[in-house]
Order: sequence, then structure tokens, then C-alpha cells
Amino acid sequence: MLLYDSLTARQKPFTLPSDRPISLYVCGITPYDTTHIGHARTYLVFDVLTRYLRWQGAEVRYCQNVTDVDDPLFERANRDGIPWQDLAQREVDRFLADCTALNIAPPTYFPKSSTEIETMLPLVGKLLALGHAYEREGNVYFAVQSYPSFGAMARQDYAGLLATANQRGNDPSDPLKRDPLDFVLWQTCKHGEPTWESPWGLGRPGWHIECSAMATRYLGPQLDFHGGGSDLIFPHHACEIAQTEPVTGLQPFAQFWVHTGMVYLDGEKMSKSLGNLVFVREAVKEHTSNALRWYLLSFPYREAFSYERKGVREAELKVAQLTEALQVKGGSATPLDLSRAREALTTALATDLKTPLALEVLAEMAQRILSAASEGANLQAAQATLADLATMLGFQCSPSTT
Repeated sequence: MLLYDSLTARQKPFTLPSDRPISLYVCGITPYDTTHIGHARTYLVFDVLTRYLRWQGAEVRYCQNVTDVDDPLFERANRDGIPWQDLAQREVDRFLADCTALNIAPPTYFPKSSTEIETMLPLVGKLLALGHAYEREGNVYFAVQSYPSFGAMARQDYAGLLATANQRGNDPSDPLKRDPLDFVLWQTCKHGEPTWESPWGLGRPGWHIECSAMATRYLGPQLDFHGGGSDLIFPHHACEIAQTEPVTGLQPFAQFWVHTGMVYLDGEKMSKSLGNLVFVREAVKEHTSNALRWYLLSFPYREAFSYERKGVREAELKVAQLTEALQVKGGSATPLDLSRAREALTTALATDLKTPLALEVLAEMAQRILSAASEGANLQAAQATLADLATMLGFQCSPSTT
């Protein structure tokens, strides 16, 4: 399989291991207002990657976290006057229901940051001992100058890195920092925020250390795949690399960094902060889950696109044709052979997960079955092949029982 790696900016070969499971970590939701179509697109892409690898016979251990220790969650809970734990659980439940609606298979591990604090403390302590971090008044910061390749995946100079970090929550004016770009590993809390005990006093972890701790705890010190939306390349994933590799002593932290493109609506990135969201729970009232899956997978996974309801309606036609092809009655004439189409579809997925091409092949297979049905062809093997590949892509199918 060839897959694009964001760190090296090139496609690289990946060979299925024969002696161990494949490890995949995908950064999960901050549960304060979920799940929008941008989320769905990301988790659908990794669902297809996981399904394809398992279809190839591999064991995949997939960890997806819940970031329930973070400023946006606490701020929303305070605004709405409800306990942050209650808000988080409500949104996690909604997220899981949305994933079920889209037939996204659950991850192997689904840890919450709030229950993994004890896993994070040793990492912070070791970074201090190694000289990659420093403590100031109960706060612990990672010293970015101690890691010469910091931010390499973003391909920006220092000024660009700082500007991007500032746009995404960095406080460059923090007087306790040695460098404006240094990031928090452990922090003291504002009044009313939850706190945990640590060697540096009461506080809570920084966002970045949470994922390093959970990824290494559940999947080991070095990963096959680490993924998320492209907005996580910097600072989040760059910070993960910098704080994890010194502790494990292994490079690279992940063999492949896989990122999905952003989803736009009316020319703006779909995001909670902008409030321009199309929620999955509303979309599934308007469209079938199979059509939403088809539509969201019809764009190259690394490219941004603009969500259009017209496109989902067009996808409904493709799904209807797929369903008809699986249920149409055949005859006793020459069997329809779809082996070449099967090979074309799997080759598309094996070449940087080209789901748009895979869907084109799937649609062509459905058309061929419908044409062959009118000629009385034996469709049993062809329909079994179509059902197998459609299921591998995550579509909920109802094949013919005859």
C-alpha cells in the first residue's frame, strides 16, 4: 500500500506486518458541541482505512481519544451552567450515535483525557529530567529550542510557526515562558476549573501531552499511523512529536502522519468557532447515511471541499443504483465476471486511499450488474463481489437472498 505521509511530504509504501497488529491513533473530539460534517469526514476516512486493512487480513488496533480536559469544554459548561462532566458525556453520547448512524466502526480503544491523568505525569516528569521542559510557578512548559526540528511538519519559519500557534490558542505574552512558542505540559487552573494533583501542584495537563500519553499507553512507543484533520498538523501534532520522541528514544513517533482536508460551507471552514456547522444528527434526517458516506468519500481525502446538499442528493442516486444491483434477479446465462473491477477498486484504495476512484468503480460494477440482469446473466458471484466491496467501504447493504 502507498500512503501519503505529511511529515516527509511524499507517498511511502506500507507493508502489512505479519507478526504484530497495526497501530492507528486518531485525535478525537472535544465534546462540547458535536458532531459536524467536518468531524464525520475525518472519521469516515479512517474508518475506510481501518476496514481496508482488516479486509486485507490485518489486525488493527485503533485508538481514538476524547479530549474532555480542555478550555472550550470548560467555557461552554460554565456558560450553560452545567457540570463539565455532564456536558462532556452528553456530547460523547451524541457523537457515538452519529458514528453509528454513519456505520463508522468503533475504535478498539476510546479513552478520555480526564481518566488518563496518571499516564501523563510521568511523561512530563521525564521531559523535565531530560532538559526538554522547565517548571515555573506550578506550570511546566516544553522548551521548543531544545528540539531543533520542532515544527518541521508545518514547513514554516519561526515567525510563521508563532503566528499559526497564536491563531490556535498560544499565549505568546505569558511572562513565565522562556520562548513565546514554548507550550504548556502542565498548568495551574483558573477558579472553578477541575484540578488534579501533580508533583508541581494542583492543575491540569496541556492539550498536547494528553494525546502523547494515550497513544503510547494503548498502542506503544511507536505508531504505524497517526491521524486527524489537517488543522492539527501544527501545533498539535508537531508538539506531540517533540514531546514524545525524547521520552521513547524512537524516531519517527509515527511511520505515517495522515491528515484529512477541511470541509467548507459558503466559503468558510466549517468550525465550531465560526458557528457555520452542518450537524450529522440533522443531515441524517434529510439524507440516508449511505448517501452521506458516499458523498463525503467522493472527494480526495487530503483535499478541502465545500459541502453542498445537492451533492448528497446526487449521491442518493448512486446508492439507490447500488441497492438495486444487489437485489436484482439474475438468470442462468453466462456468469458475470467482476474480478477485474474488484482489482481496480482495491488498487485505488491501495494507492493513497483514492476513495473517489473506488466509488467510481463501485458504481460501474452496479451498472454492469443491472445491464447483465436484463440479459439473463448469472449474477450470484458478481453480486457477492459487489456486496463484499461495498461492505468493505462501509456501506450498509441488503444483498439478494436468491
